[in-house]
This record gives sequence, structure tokens and C-alpha cells, in this order.
Amino acid sequence: MQGDARQSLLAWQERMSPVYDIRPATTQGDQTFEASLSRYSIDDLSFFDIRTSPNLAERSLGRVSTENIRDITFSVFLEGAPAQFMGGKPGPDAPQRHGVPSILALDMDQPCTIRSFHGRMLLFFVPRALVEMAFPDAASLHGRLVEATTPLMRVLISHLVALNRQIVGLSKAEADRSFRTAIELLAAAFSRHAGLSGSARAAVRAAVYGQVRRYVEANLHDPDLTPDSVLQSLQLSRASVYRLFLHEGGLAAYIRSRRLRAAADELVRFPDMAVQDIASGLGFNNASSFTRAFRRAYDIAPQELHSYASLLQREQARLQRHAPWRAAGFG
Repeated sequence: MQGDARQSLLAWQERMSPVYDIRPATTQGDQTFEASLSRYSIDDLSFFDIRTSPNLAERSLGRVSTENIRDITFSVFLEGAPAQFMGGKPGPDAPQRHGVPSILALDMDQPCTIRSFHGRMLLFFVPRALVEMAFPDAASLHGRLVEATTPLMRVLISHLVALNRQIVGLSKAEADRSFRTAIELLAAAFSRHAGLSGSARAAVRAAVYGQVRRYVEANLHDPDLTPDSVLQSLQLSRASVYRLFLHEGGLAAYIRSRRLRAAADELVRFPDMAVQDIASGLGFNNASSFTRAFRRAYDIAPQELHSYASLLQREQARLQRHAPWRAAGFG
């Protein structure tokens, strides 16, 4: 399926509303804005060829906590400056080199703000399950950026550009096969970047990484969940596990991040449940420290998000009735 749009900022806001809230990058942005979009969809796979003026694309905490969009997106920046990941914790990625194509991964199940500039990108929506077949913890991809400085990345960029150029002339089976090859290459590139592929040692690291992640997710509501309890239960060394979660700031930071994310979902899903009951159920026994941690992570107090829960649920129900985002090719 293919579609095209070349519109003002207002039209662009409407076009992107199924997944992003769009704001002008400057006070004059809505007067000079231009963008174009071509969409290609093959069953549950979609990608877009986008040219755009500067803008801010946002997925708020309230939005991601009420939606059921869990795809992983990969933005391939081909022309102009790559977009800036402004929401969440980008991690220790190196500064981007001018003129080098790069790919930014985002988890649609986490809040973020993206600042885009004049340029062109290919945007791929990939079902989470497909990504996790090769990269066990898709959530940790959020905000990772990889530059095309290795042979694998150069092959990947060439394949994605060729897919975009040739897809109209391909049969559905050929297009599906080419798209899935692209997904395999994307997962391989990011796995190698994270040190989770490329050798027997990397395979062990990937297995341990998945083991720790699954243990943490299964025990988020256990008040005794700590890095020490994880290491003791799984009989792992502190140094090796810390290196695996370096991008998250260490295992303790990862556990706290996952608990805060779970708290955000519960604050929206359970408007009649007390904030402190939600917090204590996820190991936060001190109300003030929970509020500080939550505000640092999401720039909103948990009490404030909780007070909006009913409104957010009603708005999401309205959008699902009136905005057929799946038919539009998002996700």
C-alpha cells in the first residue's frame, strides 16, 4: 500500500496524530512548514519515506500508558542532520559525525520527544515480537543510535535504500521477504552495537542479558528485588552484569527504570487506586522519594498523572473510534 501527503504543519499534525503529537520547532514553524510522506505496508509491516521541515514529535507518558502501540521503530537518516532524541536517557552514544548515515531505534511503548531538522529519513515500524526474536530486550533499544561506519551497517543502509526504491515493482512475497531481511539486518546491527552478537562470548552475554531481564520483569512487584537479589538468585558476577546494563546506568538503574515504567502504566490503568499503594506495590515505600524519582524520569508528578487517568482513558477511547491508525499503516 502506498500513500502520499505534502501539506502544511496543521495537516502534518493530523497525519502523524496516530503515533505522535507534532509541534513546531520555532514560533514561525507553522508558517514555513513543508513535508512529504510515502507509505508502504505489507500485512503488519510498514515503512515510510519522509521529508520534513524542523519539528518536534512527542509521545507523552500519558499517551503511551493508554495506547497499545508497542512497535519498535528504526529511523534511517539519509539527508540532512539526524533527529535528536530528547526524551528519556539517550545513553553514552558517541557524537554523530556529519554526513554519515545513522539509525535511531525507538520503543513506541516509552515516552520520548524527537527534534527533527530539514532532511529525509526512512521510518520502519516493526512488530515487537519480530525484534525480540533477535534482540531479547527491545525496550533497551530506546534511544540507541548506530552510525554506518562498519561493513554490516553499510550493507544494511544499501538494502534499506534499495527496498524503498524497488518496492513498488516487487510482488507481495518478494517485498515481504526483502522487508524481513531488513529486520534481521537491523537487529544484527544493534545486537553487535550492544555487544550481544558476533562471537561465542557475545552469545553468552546475550543469554545472560535475557535471563536477568526476564527475572527483573517477573519480580517487579517483589519488595526484595535488588541487584544483590538478582545476582544471588541467578548466581552471576556483579562486574559482568553491570557491563551488560551499562547503557541503562547499571542494574540498579535498570530495575528502578522498569519499576517506574510499570508505575506509570498502573497510575493510568487504575484511577481509583491510591498513588502510594501503586508505589509501594512496586517497591517504593517512601512517597517523597518515589515522587522525586518519577518526576526526574518523566517530568511530571505521579499524582498529576494519576489525576488525569480518567481523562486519558476517555481520550484514548475516542481516538480509537475516530482515528483508524492501523488502517493508516502505523504499527
